[in-house]
Amino acid sequence: MASPCPGLNPSLEQKDVWHDFHDRFSPHVAELLLPQVRPAYIVKLDEHVYIHELSGDERQLLGRRDVTLARSGAAAAAQPPTAVMEFPAYARVPMPGDTERHAYVEIRDRRNRELVTVIELLSPTNKRSGPDREQYLAKRRQLFASNVHLVEIDLLRGGPRLPLEDLPDCDYYVAVGRVADRPRVGICPLRLRDPLPTIPIPLRAPDPDARLDLQRALHDV
Repeated sequence: MASPCPGLNPSLEQKDVWHDFHDRFSPHVAELLLPQVRPAYIVKLDEHVYIHELSGDERQLLGRRDVTLARSGAAAAAQPPTAVMEFPAYARVPMPGDTERHAYVEIRDRRNRELVTVIELLSPTNKRSGPDREQYLAKRRQLFASNVHLVEIDLLRGGPRLPLEDLPDCDYYVAVGRVADRPRVGICPLRLRDPLPTIPIPLRAPDPDARLDLQRALHDV
């Protein structure tokens, strides 16, 4: 069923909804693009992994005292009872924190597997101040310094915008960063009630752009 809203459905921005939407959106984008770019290109998914370390109070102690391995049968009967060692001290093993995984779309040259285009749907993790934002910005800078096109889709009103000079006032935006245009990026600013556009997905010259109908993708997902 299509969204009842003319553009983006604001309910998708709820924390318990967005993660599921993000996980479904990127694979569907890959499916929509694949028929347009084959056979010269392949479309694949990769993911960012963000590990959020727990604080000291949230870490748990691993193991229990006085735990021994049970023996069975005759071997157990033949063993005399032994004392369990009392350790003079215990240390703590840092437990891994919460892990977030966010998929993104890659278009690669089929002949040599070189990366051609990256399509990113931003998440709150990318936008909130902190190490996760810095990790994404580092990747963004690396892409902008390379021969890879970057398409960045921000469908979240919340959180600070990523660095973009002269960004028009808007609720959402799509940025298409072609290699040949840098440092400029094409911007499609969007208001809450604007229908989502069909955006160009740049490939390698002389191949024409693929097209991604964001409104269709939203309705499908």
